[in-house]
Parts: sequence; C-alpha cells; structure tokens
Amino acid sequence: MPAHTTHSLEQCIENCVRCHRICLETAARHLRGEGQIEPSHLRLLLDCAEICQTSANFMIRGSDLHGETCGACAAICERCADECDRHGDDPHMAACAEICRRCAESCREMAAATSPRR
Repeated sequence: MPAHTTHSLEQCIENCVRCHRICLETAARHLRGEGQIEPSHLRLLLDCAEICQTSANFMIRGSDLHGETCGACAAICERCADECDRHGDDPHMAACAEICRRCAESCREMAAATSPRR
C-alpha cells in the first residue's frame, strides 16, 4: 500500500497545476511591462512553472519516480516563494508566493512519503 493517499496525491497534483499557472501568469505580467522584477526572478518563475508541470505530469501518469520530481519541485517552489515575498507590496506576487508555498509543502510531503526506507 502506498505511503500517501489518493487524496494527498490529487491535492499535490492540484497544487502543482495551480502553481504552474500562477508562475506563468506572473512572468507574463512582467513581460507585458506590468511590474518590475530582476531577470533572475523571471527565470525562477519560469523554472518553477516548468518543474510544477513536470511533477504534476509524473503523478498523473503514475510514475514511480514522482517522489524525485516532487522533491525538486518543493525546493524550487520554496525559493520562488521567497523571491516573490521580496515584492510583498504587489498583490500578484503575494498570491504567487502563497501558492508556491502550498505547492512546496504538498510536494515535500509527497517526496517524503515515496522515498525508499533505508
């Protein structure tokens, strides 16, 4: 029996999909000239969106390796949330940080639940 429940898997997929979307939307806002962020933050938003999509895809198709992608996703989402927090006066950045943290938490739990016991 898997260490995670179907509900926790579905919740993690949902969090990854939401995080993917908000990171892309936040990057697009910047590209349209709505707000100023550093190029490194823009790259981080795109990296976060990409790993979230990848993690969701691994979980959706039932890959035995989804714990690996979830571990990477948790680390990148946490870093993205920290960077978005630096722009806390921007409500879009605050929302992005919140969703990134939620995704990081569920991915961290998923990675821990699927890691091999030594």
